[in-house]
Amino acid sequence: MAAALAGKVALVTGAGKNIGRAIALALARDGAAVAVNGRGDVAAVEAVVAEIRANDGTAMAAMADVAERDQARALADRVAGAFGGLDIVVSNAGLRRQTAFLDISLAEWREIMSVALDGAFFLSQAAIPHMIKRGGGAIVAMSGMSNHVGTPNRAHVSASKAGLEGLMRSLAVEFGGQNIRANCIAPGAIDTVRGASAGVLPGTLTLAGTPLGRKGGVDEIAAMVRLLVGPEGAYVTGQTIHVNGGVFLT
Repeated sequence: MAAALAGKVALVTGAGKNIGRAIALALARDGAAVAVNGRGDVAAVEAVVAEIRANDGTAMAAMADVAERDQARALADRVAGAFGGLDIVVSNAGLRRQTAFLDISLAEWREIMSVALDGAFFLSQAAIPHMIKRGGGAIVAMSGMSNHVGTPNRAHVSASKAGLEGLMRSLAVEFGGQNIRANCIAPGAIDTVRGASAGVLPGTLTLAGTPLGRKGGVDEIAAMVRLLVGPEGAYVTGQTIHVNGGVFLT
């Protein structure tokens, strides 16, 4: 199964570091041509592209702000034009903030929504026509555990992730007949480098009470994405898959 994704074209947003980087590497390792997207850190994106190419994979840097509708559409068209189509979209881009609910400004609310939820909407709308031309495809959006358990100071983040799950369920039903699958992954506490704006790890995501007693690795999230977009996940759609070490049980 080393080349299970051979001939497939994947676009991964927010792929310059952490989970996004691991996803891009995993899809390329199994044969997909990967468009590595980022919004501002060109060096990080190009480093991921270089790493893929150094391992005999196919990749391109695809800088764009998916929160802007025109940029998201141009991004999907650019990737499809470069690689001959588009089969897989992973909406991983998102912002992490911790702000008390009564202190959330309208500007901050909209900023959070624009990247995670609006970005997935714009990109899915732009990518689905390309997928239909290819006879199907797969979309995976990155949700989170915090919106399932309720997390203080992250109302805007939780709302954006809950919206993502609803969006993926709707796409799964509306486009199932075109062989397009749409799912969410909800990670728990994952060992990543957190930006300063993300603040400290919320109490709901600490290791206290986690049955496996450890943080998850970015490669473990990437492996679940790989399963969902590959032939092994061909009968899975409209789901939210929890990868959290057992701290939250559905």
